[in-house]
Amino acid sequence: MAQRPRGQRAVAVVGVALSECGRVDDATAYALHAQAARRALADSGLDRAVVDGLASAGLGTLAPVEVAEYLGLRPTWVDSTAVGGSTWEVMAAHAADAIAAGHANAVLLVYGSTARADLKAGRRTANLSFGAGGPLQFEVPYGHTLISKYAMAARRHMHEYGTTLEQLAEVAVQARSNAARNPDAMYRAPITVDEVLSGPMIADPFTKLHCCLRSDGGGAVLLAAEEYVTDCAKPPVWVLGSGTSVSHTSMAQWPDFTVSPAAVSGRLAFERAGVTPAEIDLAEIYDAFTYMTLVTLEDLGFCAKGEGGAFVADGRLTVDGALPVNTDGGGLSACHPGMRGLFLLVEAVRQLRGEAGERQVRKAGGRLPELAVASGTGGWFCSSGTMVLGRG
Repeated sequence: MAQRPRGQRAVAVVGVALSECGRVDDATAYALHAQAARRALADSGLDRAVVDGLASAGLGTLAPVEVAEYLGLRPTWVDSTAVGGSTWEVMAAHAADAIAAGHANAVLLVYGSTARADLKAGRRTANLSFGAGGPLQFEVPYGHTLISKYAMAARRHMHEYGTTLEQLAEVAVQARSNAARNPDAMYRAPITVDEVLSGPMIADPFTKLHCCLRSDGGGAVLLAAEEYVTDCAKPPVWVLGSGTSVSHTSMAQWPDFTVSPAAVSGRLAFERAGVTPAEIDLAEIYDAFTYMTLVTLEDLGFCAKGEGGAFVADGRLTVDGALPVNTDGGGLSACHPGMRGLFLLVEAVRQLRGEAGERQVRKAGGRLPELAVASGTGGWFCSSGTMVLGRG
């Protein structure tokens, strides 16, 4: 069980679920929120009356207020922290701290997006604008898009450490290998390094398959205090430690393009959990682009800085590899409806419970994994949230 300071409660993830994902043309984002929330509550076995906290972002003007109303909840603890893809790991850390301190008993994190369907229907454009005010006013006029920022960072890593396009492509190939075992993944057909490299260029050095897909979908995670665990339908997955960090908004203020804020959030999470990267059985890492996976593995301490290219070789990241990563196929192959960090937590919990089916990670002797890490990244390596989870 997770250890907390004297007087504080241990916290567990007691329910997880996804809504319909992939191609969802006949549902609103609110409906996906509700579907995921109902499924997570059912997964937990707890009554909705227990839920007194809600965390939500990315929908409406007053996200947690509007979503709470739609779900019929009246929470006394809310969080609307919005830091891109790392939002959900950061929110989960906030929720765990609130529950441990007695400010809430059970907090529901919920998300839903129809990003793909909206684009197809002409309700939004393909470009996601972060505005042109504040520090961004010095970059926007030059067409400095989000993807180009990641591409620049990847090029710097290649220049600094000799990382190759083939090594980056391996990340996409192995993500697809994992997706092939996930019946809910959008893309499951195997791909090769050559196919990744020969695809249409999006932002040098990223071709299409170096980039995440665009999907619809939602998810929900329910965290609760230790005294509720005995009433739950399934074994708890304990929150052992977490860390958050922010780095920059302006690229000019990023000290080193080859170091992400996961270098800080990961260190804090592992220290607080009392474990080391070497003890982790699987990792769920935000992967909007192949470079994100590679550099986050370095920054979390799974390999030394600059050695990520060699580390991802030889099928290491597959379900049967030495360090299974993004076991559902990740944002590169499974789904990516926007702020995907919540999906990392769902998959980590399912793996620790032994509910992942064909893609289930097994240790020596067929044993279930005991420790997992979920690390989300927001913006263009602007923020990071990392959480270590352990099986009860």
